[in-house]
Amino acid sequence: MDALVYGALDIGGTKIAGGLVDADGHLVARSQCATPARGTAEEMMAAVTAVLDDMAGHPEWRSLTHLGIGSAGPVDTVAGTVSPVNIPAWRAFPLADRIRALPCVPPDVEPVVVGDAVAMAAAEHWTGAARGVDNVLGMVVSTGIGGGLILGGALYAGPSGNAGHIGHLSVDHARGPECPCGGRGCVERLASGTAIAAHALESGWAPPPGVAPTAAAVAAAARAGDPRAAAAYDRAGRALAAAIAATAALVELDLVVIGGGVAQAGATLLAPLRRHLADYAVLDFTRDLPVVPAELATDAGLVGAAAVAGLSHLARGPHRPPTAHP
Repeated sequence: MDALVYGALDIGGTKIAGGLVDADGHLVARSQCATPARGTAEEMMAAVTAVLDDMAGHPEWRSLTHLGIGSAGPVDTVAGTVSPVNIPAWRAFPLADRIRALPCVPPDVEPVVVGDAVAMAAAEHWTGAARGVDNVLGMVVSTGIGGGLILGGALYAGPSGNAGHIGHLSVDHARGPECPCGGRGCVERLASGTAIAAHALESGWAPPPGVAPTAAAVAAAARAGDPRAAAAYDRAGRALAAAIAATAALVELDLVVIGGGVAQAGATLLAPLRRHLADYAVLDFTRDLPVVPAELATDAGLVGAAAVAGLSHLARGPHRPPTAHP
């Protein structure tokens, strides 16, 4: 193991995870708590602080060199602020400054903020399903939906860190539901875990007694043959396929990698997604685009945040994080 150790945070609408990652992309320590997504800004910050304090108790923390923060977006990598659509209390929240000021963070460690799906794409290109692939869309399908791009073999995050924010492409502007972002018919409002569960409930599906009405419960019902649950996943797959086809037409892709909690449904999500993608991706250079599950599962955000934090210090290679486009 290399002596360098990278700290990482993965902040989403459901969980806040912290990790320590070595220079080969291996997660060597992990901590997690639930996200108080409907709480105040300070309640959110207290949860982040608790995770970092827990991580600081690991012996490897003493070797910390960089700290990457993958957050639901939008984000501003230059200002170090975050404005997650699914965390209402954080709008232009100065997350990097607040973390920099914590007693547990060494003074010479500079926090780097990036979108959580950008982090996921970097992770899968470093050590996961997209290793060695030049043009990749990585997607996080969870409480929200985000995306990140590898173009020409390098991470492309854009000037503010939000390139690839596929969750807020509109795929049904005329009839789709309004989105908290201000748009209508966004992919996130049709295909996130929250949207899948809500649509199934509206269609008359109900979870078994004692089971929460989550996307995972809908997936279990779909596998058991419930047509209303299956329809909710078909609707999600159609929305994702439309957005993927549009992205492929715009930038040309070799591979799409799907991660996040909802992606744990496996074929229940991927089968309708692939079927609809065949209908949407009809141009020669978009046809037959492979869509595969993430290999790093729910740890991709942590590994990717570490990768982004260390981009300027790790040389690119077969087992190194991607370089960044200027």
